[in-house]
Formats: sequence, C-alpha cells, structure tokens
Amino acid sequence: MSFDDVLFNAESRCRSALSFQSLAFVIANETWQAFDYRQAQVWRKGAVGPDLLAVSGLATLAEDSPFTVWAKRLMRKVWPLLGETVHALDLAAIEAQDAAPPDFPGLTPDVIDGWDEWWPAHLLLVPLVRDGECLGVALFLRDDAPDARCEQALARLQSTWSYCAWAVAAPRKASVRHAMPEGRWRWGVAVALALLLMVPIRETALAPAEIIALKGVAIAAPIDGVIKNFDVVPNQLVKAGALLFSLDDTTLRNRREVTARSLEVAAAELLSAQQRAFSDSKASSEVAVLQGRIAERRAELRAVEEQLRRVNIVAPRDGIAVFGDVNDWQGRPVTTGERVMQVADPNDLGVMMYLPVADAITLDEGADMRVFLHVAPLSPVKATLTQTSYQSVLSPDGVASYRVRGTLEPGGNGVSRIGLKGTAKVYGDSVPLVYYLLRRPLASLRERSGL
Repeated sequence: MSFDDVLFNAESRCRSALSFQSLAFVIANETWQAFDYRQAQVWRKGAVGPDLLAVSGLATLAEDSPFTVWAKRLMRKVWPLLGETVHALDLAAIEAQDAAPPDFPGLTPDVIDGWDEWWPAHLLLVPLVRDGECLGVALFLRDDAPDARCEQALARLQSTWSYCAWAVAAPRKASVRHAMPEGRWRWGVAVALALLLMVPIRETALAPAEIIALKGVAIAAPIDGVIKNFDVVPNQLVKAGALLFSLDDTTLRNRREVTARSLEVAAAELLSAQQRAFSDSKASSEVAVLQGRIAERRAELRAVEEQLRRVNIVAPRDGIAVFGDVNDWQGRPVTTGERVMQVADPNDLGVMMYLPVADAITLDEGADMRVFLHVAPLSPVKATLTQTSYQSVLSPDGVASYRVRGTLEPGGNGVSRIGLKGTAKVYGDSVPLVYYLLRRPLASLRERSGL
C-alpha cells in the first residue's frame, strides 16, 4: 500500500467518527501506519483545563493515576502557547539549555521533572485548530526526531483532524427561525400556536387505586389472645349474628376456675370469722376485711366471665367476610384492637385512590373519576369523588399521598368487586393548555430556585 493510500485511509476513518471520543481513539490508535511513534495521546479542551480522552493501546485510564496528574500539570502550561502549527520538543535540548524553550516559556525544569520517567525524548504537538480556536491537541511520543515522512503526514493529517474535531464538537443545528415558514405564514403559525396554547383543557391526575367497601365494618380482636378457629372462609356471605371466628379460651377458663375457688375459700373464711366474732372481739375485726376480699373475688370473676363471652366474635351486619387466607390467622396471637377482617356489603362499592403529593391538583366534591382495573383495562368504571384527605399519608408503596375516595356509578358493580386494583384518573378544573403542559416544570423550578 502506498503512502498516499495510507493517509487516505486514516482520513476516511477520522471522517466517519461520530463523536470527539471516537475521533480521539482513531487518531491515537490508527496513525501508526503513517509514521512510527511509541505512544499517542489526544487531549480535548475541557471546562477547567485539558482533558485526556485517549491513549494508544489503552481502553481507559484512571483520572487520579500519577501519570495522568503529571501529564495534566504539563499540558496546562503548554496549552495556552500551542498556536496553529506543529511543534517538536526535544528533552535533551531542554536539559542542555537548562531553561524553557523560547516557544514554551512555561516548560521550566521543575515542570518537566518526570519527563524521562514517563515519556521518551521527543514530543510532537499537533494542535486541532478551527477558526482560531484550539479544540484539542494530539501528542506523539517518539524515540527519534521526526523525519520527512512524519512531517509530511502531519502536515496533511492536521487539517483533517482539525475539521473533524470541529464537526463533532459543534454540530450545526437549524434555527427555529429558518424552520418556520416565511412571510405572512410565519405570523399565522405563531398566532395559531398561541391560540392552541390557550385552549382550555381539564386537569387530570393518575394514581394507583383499589375497589373498597364504602361502609365496611372492621372486625377487630376484642381481647388479647390466640385465634383458635375460623367459622367462615374468605368472601363468604354471612348474616348478622353469625359466628366469624373464636379465640382460644383455655387460659380464661382456668382463671375462672381459680377465681371461683378463691371466692369459695373467702366465703368460708368469712363464715368462720362471723361465728368466732360472738366470743372473740379480734375475730370481729376480720369480718370487714374478708367481706372486701369476697367483693374483690366476685368482681374478678365477673371480669373473667365477661372476657369469656367475648371469645366468640360474631358478624354485626349482613355482608361478606373480607380477609386473607385462614391459615395466615389460625393459631396467631392477636392484641386488643388488631383488625382481623372486614364485613362489607358487596353492593356498596367505592374506590380508594392514593394521589401523590407531587401530582396533586385542585379537586372538588363531585369531580369525575375513571377507574381502569387491571382485570379489565379496556372497560373503565365511572366514579364520583366524595372525599379527599387534608393531610397526606404514606401509600402502600411508601409515597406521600392524599387519600381520595369515590363512589362507583350504577353499572360498574358488574365489573368490579372488593379488592381489585388498578389505576384511577381524576378530573379537575379547566385550565389553559400551556398551564397543563408547564405545571410540573414550573413547580419543580420553584421548588429548586425558591422564586
């Protein structure tokens, strides 16, 4: 392959680069076919100084490595003095003069300290310049001074590299002015766009939702205990007064027996004290104490019997028993007030929606709602908003949200049932389209800036 073919292939690969990073990789790793070098580096103009993009033979390079730190310190001295021509630096010549080169006064002996450790003796600096701006620089490290072949290749490749660096660093974009029609059509489009942004549209919000019973009665444990058995299964129809579940009464029955025996003993002691009181004045003083003890035992016995009457929990109304699996509760200890199930009317359904605080909109009672259930996403159920919470709570997903309740309109009960989940869409007041589109960005901007 001739020398011109080699340069043509190198230029073609550079012109096919789509980013500065890929261009730097091509320059660092594929220029060796044109001339020899030990290592190549490509630097780019960064926000706070030169940035090392590519090193020949390396995929990545640590930013905090000793070599990178030393090279960045050196490049900060060299960069402002690059100009537009190729520069060749010789370490031996700099050390012999014991002073910085005339073109690079910043390369003092203390700055180049470490050159012989990291780099060979000869350095070629090829600025990538376009319209007087230095976009980057390619470094080629050689053991020998550049020869005629090297100088000829760099003279041709520098212009190609500079053009490609400018092309990928500052891509041209068509302005809005040129994209719009000319003449009166431009004003017509602007007016139409302004009118379109003022079109009124109803605010909406989407949030997770669940079908609930509006007037369901929570069934909680009346006392501390362990659930003994269930007399119903999930979603079973029950009548008012029907037994739902029972608590284990072994401990309470034992306490009742012990309390009853203690009451009998106290009654016997009282009778004995009353008989001895006729002849012993000391025994008469014990009568009042024993009478108080009997009253205490009777009160304790009544309390135990009252708890025994509460171990069987019955349904307070007609409905269905809503709870999980029986095996999840069988033999499980519960505390007073702990909710076990719910008795709800299957025909009195509503929707519970957890509206995130970030998506909250102004809602009034009677607002329209649509519920898209997961089981029937193509058959939305209509609902009417009846209640919104003033304070936010954590939703089941752990998001600060407002609880929004609504009633299902007639006809929705045939599709929905208690416990089904989906997504609800609630409708607010009418606002201009521009406000509808920019409400969230404006809220985020105000939250961040405080303006």
